[in-house]
Amino acid sequence: MFPTDGNDFVLLSTGIAGAQPVTTNAQDPGSERGTWFGPKNPGWSGPYDEATFTIQLKVPPFMHNLSYDLQFFSMEYPDYVGSQYNDKVTVTVDSPSKGVSTYIFDVNSGDFVFESSDIPGTGFDLFAVRWSWWQQRWVPTSPSNPDTVTTTPYWSDDAGASALITRQHAVGPNETITITFDIRDVGDNQFDSAVFIDNVHFTGYGFTSIRALKTWQDVNGGTLEPGDRIHYMVTISNSGTVDQPDNPGNEFEDVIPDNTTYVPNSVSSTSGSATYDAGGNKIVWNGAIPGESSVLVSFDVLVDSNLEQTTVISNQGTVFWDENEDGVNEAQELTDDPATDDGVDQDGDGETGDDDPTLAVVLLYNISEMTEDFSDDTPGESAHQDYYGFDWFSTSHGSAESIFEVAGGYHYSTPNSFKTQLRSTCVPQYWNYSLSWMSGLTPTWWQVNFTCGNNSEPFNLILSFKNQSGAEITRLKFEYISTDADPPNNYAPVLYYLTSNDVWVQLSSDYENGFLFNGWYTLKLQQNGTSGIDYLLYHVGGGLTDKETGVNLETSFSQLSRIEWSTTCNPVVAPMFFWDEHKLGFT
Repeated sequence: MFPTDGNDFVLLSTGIAGAQPVTTNAQDPGSERGTWFGPKNPGWSGPYDEATFTIQLKVPPFMHNLSYDLQFFSMEYPDYVGSQYNDKVTVTVDSPSKGVSTYIFDVNSGDFVFESSDIPGTGFDLFAVRWSWWQQRWVPTSPSNPDTVTTTPYWSDDAGASALITRQHAVGPNETITITFDIRDVGDNQFDSAVFIDNVHFTGYGFTSIRALKTWQDVNGGTLEPGDRIHYMVTISNSGTVDQPDNPGNEFEDVIPDNTTYVPNSVSSTSGSATYDAGGNKIVWNGAIPGESSVLVSFDVLVDSNLEQTTVISNQGTVFWDENEDGVNEAQELTDDPATDDGVDQDGDGETGDDDPTLAVVLLYNISEMTEDFSDDTPGESAHQDYYGFDWFSTSHGSAESIFEVAGGYHYSTPNSFKTQLRSTCVPQYWNYSLSWMSGLTPTWWQVNFTCGNNSEPFNLILSFKNQSGAEITRLKFEYISTDADPPNNYAPVLYYLTSNDVWVQLSSDYENGFLFNGWYTLKLQQNGTSGIDYLLYHVGGGLTDKETGVNLETSFSQLSRIEWSTTCNPVVAPMFFWDEHKLGFT
């Protein structure tokens, strides 16, 4: 799930809104037989699991429509389509001038085009299984009725989702409207559903607006390797109220990328006509897209099996559409990849990240670790590190009152290190990790060498490890406390990590009171199970000095996206820290 506009979206759920559904019997990812908010069989009178989100907005001048994006995920699909077990999303817009308008979206609406295998990582990538005593393993079974489910891909798809759809409501300019998004279970509380909500905005009256979103999936699972099969999914959405007609010429073209081969008979579409043009080695689609609807085009390719080095599979299609309703497809829209943003406005619409090609990286072997030793960075500047041309690490840059930059001369084993000297009067600084291009690989440990000296007054340095949406994974703190020695170097640092109940736990060195006196140390954080982190502190040359195990604060270490560096202190002299041989490990 990626935002369709900006950095955020809303998710409403009738169950746990997370990557795993309710677990009742220790199976992974769990059983459909469960309840979260209320009784499993509430009867027709309820109460039903329900979530509601309400907002009030002032309509700008000259605007006559309210628009929003929705995507509906449900475990009711496909086995309960057409039955009374029909979870519903209801959107109500109360406009003083236009009255109350309602849109109801349910499993029976016909907009469900994705099955479990198409939506990995959403919590609805579920497959029905049963335990075979004869084979002593889980085997796929019919998805009808309540089942035990797994996220291991089988043919037994046991959940699904709609395409991303856009809906509009008539409103009046300059008035205040109320919008209510509601999702509720119907008939039972066993099967959970969720709705993705984003891009709530006002538009003019009567227009065609086309956007194309493209994603890919490694059908073989794990890291993408030579010989693997890639499944591409292109959603072409018309968020306007005017239909896009089937004009002369193709409405969509997508050239098969280099280093791949089209899989015969794999192209399909939910409407119109999708075919493979062998002469042009491309996918073409022709058809109409009614206003406020979408079409899904999908096809497969095989990665060349003779690749001998890490290779980028770059793929981008083009939608040709009628912008001014003159019967000619004079406008073009490139497919964009929600997982990348190169900062370049490729299609000239004033926005970046909405037109990036879909990138897949073929790895000849699994990456066990990547290292940034700052040796090829410029002292006094920010740091950057790539892997075969893909940036996986970058930093912000600070100077003057707060220093956050590459340092030359003082280092551990290579020519450069990274220096931090922060004050609370300046903005936080960042180490950023760009890892979305590594399909199937997730970070499981982080390690760095560091050294720091004493100071003449109290100070702290805080490292907050976060995911892409800002949820905190863990937090470290270097606290300068008194040594009871004579000034001026009578404050020495100690290291702490924060527990899930907001308690600071010390990681001690081999010095008295655990002080981090002058010298190089190694700090390692590594994932422990699904919800734990091991903290290890080494004194270089002296071995392990302390090891503690804590619990993730808000999210998994595997979602590491950035580290935020800050302090609550503004000392006369800010202590200097040097960091070197920074590593990230993967599974």
